Amino acid sequence: MFAPFRPIVKDPALRLAAVLLVLFGAHAATMGPYVSALAIKVFGLSDGAFALVLMVASVLSVSASVGLGILADQRANRRAIALGTSLMLILASALVLAGDNAVVFVIANALILPLSASIFGQLFALSRLAASTHPEKDRAAILSTLRALFALPWLVVLPIWSVAFDQGASLTAIYPVTLTLGVLILALTLAFWPRDGATRWPDPKSGLSFRESLREMANLPILSRVVALGTINGAVMLYLVVMGLVFEATPGRGAADTALYAGLLAGLEVPFMLALPVLVGRVSRTSLIWAGAALYALHLGLIPVLAPTPYVWLLTIPGAAGGAVVLTQPMAYLQDLLSNRPGAGASLMALQKLAGDAFSAAVFAIGTALAGYELAAVMGALLGVIGAGALWAMDRRAARS
Repeated sequence: MFAPFRPIVKDPALRLAAVLLVLFGAHAATMGPYVSALAIKVFGLSDGAFALVLMVASVLSVSASVGLGILADQRANRRAIALGTSLMLILASALVLAGDNAVVFVIANALILPLSASIFGQLFALSRLAASTHPEKDRAAILSTLRALFALPWLVVLPIWSVAFDQGASLTAIYPVTLTLGVLILALTLAFWPRDGATRWPDPKSGLSFRESLREMANLPILSRVVALGTINGAVMLYLVVMGLVFEATPGRGAADTALYAGLLAGLEVPFMLALPVLVGRVSRTSLIWAGAALYALHLGLIPVLAPTPYVWLLTIPGAAGGAVVLTQPMAYLQDLLSNRPGAGASLMALQKLAGDAFSAAVFAIGTALAGYELAAVMGALLGVIGAGALWAMDRRAARS
């Protein structure tokens, strides 16, 4: 299980990526769960206004990830882009701390933080390039382990904040922490990110114009696979929406059960992710994704059914096993689609997330309108399995032709 850590610890670039993913995971775990409460309870935004902020942020985040990914491939200036996106993390937190009003909150969350989100893709582009200097049989395990490291801080950070808020800390206390994390990320990037043009691995410029790069990403075989993987991402997003609402609506359940279920699931995902390299390489990636989607669908579809019973806690096992697959393997698969352009390949993850957000929103709206949370969960589960099956079928057909 711990074998993939050896090349990560010994390789300076992979070691940097590992540390930055842990810090960025801590930033996401500190900021993500509390943005809605900050917007509505602290800064007084209406539900509609916050929804607009989320929509603008989503569009800008995807646009920035795609644009900067293409730019990194065109100019091979990954260090410069990583420094710029790291600076956005600092600027967003500093702005809210300095202004402490709704206007700066909206600017920070709708316009600045979305620009910083592309650092996630840049870190995996760096990881993929650095892993290319290692034996091919080790690369998938290295990348899966790095993805697990991003999830690891959630196990530590969320309980700490839970205790802090129980002791009376204000929600805005997260900003000095996110500012500190941003400074650390920028400082480490500045000190240790490999110099552009002086890396141990080949990183040639793509030679494609911006329009040509977009056309390549919009190629039907690539786009259809992104959409198929988007259904799986939609199931993950739907779990985050439905689980809390189901527990709140179930007699005898509540917010404490929501936190416990989410914590158990996240805690179990990490060892499953670390064990995943045992299967990677022995089973085709699309078959593995399909199996993971099926396990995740089992957990998602049965949450509303088993929520009133003690058996609901058993669902965290298939949920974590499936989650370990669907949170790691689609990323590697998408990067392989554009293996010669790691920046654009990483940008496909942003497109997959956008598709997933759209699927989860549509399924939630239709399911709850027709029959409630139960139907929404079942529809999302089935859609993820169908999408994974379609991905498997497309790759099988391509292999035959």
